[in-house]
Amino acid sequence: MNRTAITSLRQWKANPRRKPMLLRGARQVGKTWLMKAFGAQEYLQVAYVNLEVSRNLHSVFEEGFDLRRIISAIQIETGVAVEPMSTLLILDEIQECPAALTALKYFQENAPEYHLIAAGSLLGVAMHQSVSFPVGKVEFLDLYPMSFHEFLSAGGQEPLVQAMQAGDWPLVAAFSERLTGLLKQYYFTGGMPEAVSHFIESNNYSEVREIQLRLLAAYEQDFSKHAPYQQVPRIRMVWQSITSQLARENRKFIYSALRHGARAKEFELAVAWLHDAGLIYKVTRIQKPGLPLSAYEDMNDFKLFLHDVGLLAAMGGLDPRTLLQGNALFTEFKGALTEQYALQQLKSAGLKPFYWTVEKSRAEVDFVVQVQNEVIPIEIKAEENLKSKSLRVYYDAFAPRRCLRSSMSNYRAQDWMVNIPLYGLPVGV
Repeated sequence: MNRTAITSLRQWKANPRRKPMLLRGARQVGKTWLMKAFGAQEYLQVAYVNLEVSRNLHSVFEEGFDLRRIISAIQIETGVAVEPMSTLLILDEIQECPAALTALKYFQENAPEYHLIAAGSLLGVAMHQSVSFPVGKVEFLDLYPMSFHEFLSAGGQEPLVQAMQAGDWPLVAAFSERLTGLLKQYYFTGGMPEAVSHFIESNNYSEVREIQLRLLAAYEQDFSKHAPYQQVPRIRMVWQSITSQLARENRKFIYSALRHGARAKEFELAVAWLHDAGLIYKVTRIQKPGLPLSAYEDMNDFKLFLHDVGLLAAMGGLDPRTLLQGNALFTEFKGALTEQYALQQLKSAGLKPFYWTVEKSRAEVDFVVQVQNEVIPIEIKAEENLKSKSLRVYYDAFAPRRCLRSSMSNYRAQDWMVNIPLYGLPVGV
């Protein structure tokens, strides 16, 4: 497999002012594989410590921040002689040892010659708890499930990925049927590395679904293990409602759909926990497309998506035939699944999508993103439907430099809008 995040890690290594790197991402998105693969490619040796397993090291961090003593303990634990420039230090599941998180500050201040990467499945949760976090002393890299283009590369379709990234749309159009079929496969498998790897090796949809259901069960076990006990029932209610919330026409998250009379203050901590754990994406409404977009958020209106399209399909119980061949009863949720896919591709490119609606109107643009000093509206279509009424309303109101629509149609540029094939995202954004 090839993860594009390795490029970011190489840039981090080459930076003489590098700080310890914190890799964030949900459980099983491939953080451990990425760190070890990067270490194997770029360093003479790797000293890997999992702080969930090596609990004997917790006392070493907790007794003080003598870095020579900490490094000596890591050498004893791993059997690797740690050299500043030629060894990659990896502290996995670092949230299990809060003192290790604090120690990153001292590595940055007193031993910047060491190359250190830390990661944690619930790192986002730990950051919002009473942990002495090394603010300003670390760099962050967010890892998401494999994008569709990473899925293609893993399946031996790298030339097609290169053609899309080069913007050679006439060449890409010649293979649109193949890409559409592969995209439907991705809707089922999603981007969780274990599911992707197994599908490429076996082409067995049933076994992929078993992997996905095990992952979903593991996430629910994490709720009980790591979340505040009084929040666990509410976290489960939010988590289990996502498919039904997305099946609604406008997909806006409604607290009262959780239970009769439910209010935001009862469930906002549950939503925050799932978000901090990397298990959901929260897409907030903007009132108008000004710069910066975050200044125009309406925090009361938002949509919740899962972090992976394949897991959403698994949670919804969608079988391969429905996704690959279609079903008349699948029409409504197809739009939600397509939005989930598009959101995932935008997130993998480091973008933070919002959505836009007009109050007391049906006009809605699925995603609005900020790219440097430009605000770009993006409308998502599940099929080849080329009607773009809402996008036109947005264009007439705000006259953006670019309007994008993404659908199953081939690339085409019109006078006011560009259509990008769904399988091409996020190229062109």
